[in-house]
Amino acid sequence: MESVSYLSSILAANLQPGDAVGFTFFTGYMSMLAASIFFLVERSQVDAKWKTSLLVSSLITFIAAVHYFYMRDLYLETGESPTQYRYIDWTLTVPLMCVEFYLLIKPFGGKVSTMWKLIAYSVVMLVAGYVGEAIDPSNTILWGVISTAGYLGIVYEATMGDVKKVADASSSPEVVGAVRLLRNFVIVGWAIYPIGYMCMEGNLLASTGWNLDLIYNIADAINKIGFGLVVYSAAMTATAKSKATA
Repeated sequence: MESVSYLSSILAANLQPGDAVGFTFFTGYMSMLAASIFFLVERSQVDAKWKTSLLVSSLITFIAAVHYFYMRDLYLETGESPTQYRYIDWTLTVPLMCVEFYLLIKPFGGKVSTMWKLIAYSVVMLVAGYVGEAIDPSNTILWGVISTAGYLGIVYEATMGDVKKVADASSSPEVVGAVRLLRNFVIVGWAIYPIGYMCMEGNLLASTGWNLDLIYNIADAINKIGFGLVVYSAAMTATAKSKATA
């Protein structure tokens, strides 16, 4: 009976006209589910060395789609920000996005230690962000600074560290281009998260009329689907080139 009651409450919580936040929860869920199916199907079109990268891209968007399904329902039912679900999603998907960097450089001498370094930075970024947002909001700035330090570690590896060095030394213009584009996603797209987080201090978002969930939802869809599309484009270009020279 409880499950029936819960389902009834969800069905009763319809998306209201003008609810931009609810709209992005719905579109985020469907777009990332569609992207996951696309990347999974397209694995059959690329060379073997690219298949794992596209599988990871599919996992990233699929995990996000599942969490957006639950976040959408929670938001419609309660009107509250689904912070717990969001951080669970990020805890799984952000490290996988870091793995994408490693998979790109692995054939050209990329080290496993580089992958673990990126994952460690992402864990620092996410754990500190969660503590500052949900557990210790009285010290939001302190935890935000720690979280941003983790983010800057990823930026460093992608712009000046091992990821960039190995990519630049590779014989693949597709890998060089993909790393450059993914780096831009990290610098520009991922920057939305720490900026949005820090705007919580002093309720700065209230003065702009923007909602933190709205910002996060749009950023999630652009960054996660965009990451996969960059890998897909590089994989298809490299595969076409190898077939032409075969």
